[in-house]
Amino acid sequence: MRPDDGDGFVECLGGHRHWGRFGAAGLLLADPERGVLLQRRAWWTHHGSTWALPGGARQSHENAWQAATREAGEEAGIPGDAVRPLSSWTVDHGGWTYTTVLARTVRPVREQVMNTESEELRWVPPATVADYELHRDFASAWPRLHPELGRELVLVVDGANVVGARPDGWWRDRAGAAGRLRDQLAGLVCQGFATSVDWSWWPRIVLVVEGQARGVGAVENVEIVAAPRDGDTAIVETVRALRADRPEDRVAVVTADRELRGRVSAEGAEYLGPRTLLTALDLHH
Repeated sequence: MRPDDGDGFVECLGGHRHWGRFGAAGLLLADPERGVLLQRRAWWTHHGSTWALPGGARQSHENAWQAATREAGEEAGIPGDAVRPLSSWTVDHGGWTYTTVLARTVRPVREQVMNTESEELRWVPPATVADYELHRDFASAWPRLHPELGRELVLVVDGANVVGARPDGWWRDRAGAAGRLRDQLAGLVCQGFATSVDWSWWPRIVLVVEGQARGVGAVENVEIVAAPRDGDTAIVETVRALRADRPEDRVAVVTADRELRGRVSAEGAEYLGPRTLLTALDLHH
């Protein structure tokens, strides 16, 4: 396996040539103070002298996030640990895919042109991106990507309900079962969570526990809310606080409880069934 085994053109089912034998990925990086980072492609590249995103061919061993951050480092000097992935959108051209990874800065970065593939890098206010001479595919994707800039998916997990959805003896050790769920959720944050065929998210996770599971502590990537009374009330209050703090984010409650679903919907949250989450956890286990 060569480190550059993805380099090369392929032809999709539509008869168009694309760069990347295993598809390609780009990084749509947003900074609250400076806007989004655009790259003006060198004149000699495919669709040269247009504006697009740092990115390129995926290698056979890479996922989209790995490819996008590697390319952003190679082309724009962006350190991988300075950005946090939020979501990704994949367009399938028929035998070839391009994935845009939406991310935000977690500390100041100093971009710089690193190789001859770029003519210029520029932070651009999102409202003016469409005014630039954009790469054809990026121009087509921008109206879909723009509303999702900086938007996070927050999963509020009804711990008791999700644990109870799988008859694995959880009732003998409720705290232990909640702890195992917490650890699985931490792994999900690293791998990503698909909510549709074309969208995946690196969610923020809040696990609400109650009763005998209230002693379960937080770990990296998973926040814990220990319900002082009943879990449903704690979930509704958590959703209300999240929506008030960042109304632009998506908040989804994972529960099968119909009454609770109605209550969180009234607060502006979505909901998912436990089976959807458990299936995703099994895929990454």
